[in-house]
Amino acid sequence: MRMTGYDFTLSGARLTALGSGALYWPDQNLLCVSDLHLGKSERHARRGGSALPPYETQDTLTRLTQDLNQNQASTVICLGDSFDDDSAARALPVAEKNKVSQLADNRRWIWITGNHDPAPANLPGELHDTFTLAPLTFRHIAEPGATGEISGHYHPKAKLRSTTRPAFLLDKHRLIMPAYGTYTGGLRSTDPSLVALMAPKAIAILTGRRPLAIPMPR
Repeated sequence: MRMTGYDFTLSGARLTALGSGALYWPDQNLLCVSDLHLGKSERHARRGGSALPPYETQDTLTRLTQDLNQNQASTVICLGDSFDDDSAARALPVAEKNKVSQLADNRRWIWITGNHDPAPANLPGELHDTFTLAPLTFRHIAEPGATGEISGHYHPKAKLRSTTRPAFLLDKHRLIMPAYGTYTGGLRSTDPSLVALMAPKAIAILTGRRPLAIPMPR
């Protein structure tokens, strides 16, 4: 079923927060996703954690494929922590590496460096620490005082009544994106680090079949 979206403007750019957790910029035909954390189950097992079903990479790439099929974006930005660490990127099964290559074929693919993954592993695309496409700047971790900024890193989530969902956090200066990866956790919007970053009238856009904007819980 096609995901609906929540439309808003940041620094003059018209954007849509999709229910999947992706961001679409129609004027640039650009799709942005953050914190895929591909290979998390492999990294978890390698470091002695409990075994997780090794299907999260397939699921994440399947959802990304669905978003790209719906929007036919010509540019994709992966906003950092695309892999759970460098070893997880190198250990990515051939079929899943091929899937990433297939998704990147015939479109501009931009990897933003994150704190988990300083470089992609022999995969197509450009690598940037920060990428600016006026009037917006894309980076992994929000910088205090920035404007027109799209970032990730914090995996924000917000609670409405008894339901907690991954959420976009938006104010007049910045957007912090939810984690797109299947096995990613989240940081409540009430956490002091997020409260300090977001302006007093910030909103949270809850993901799901029908994205819902609410005042950011603090």
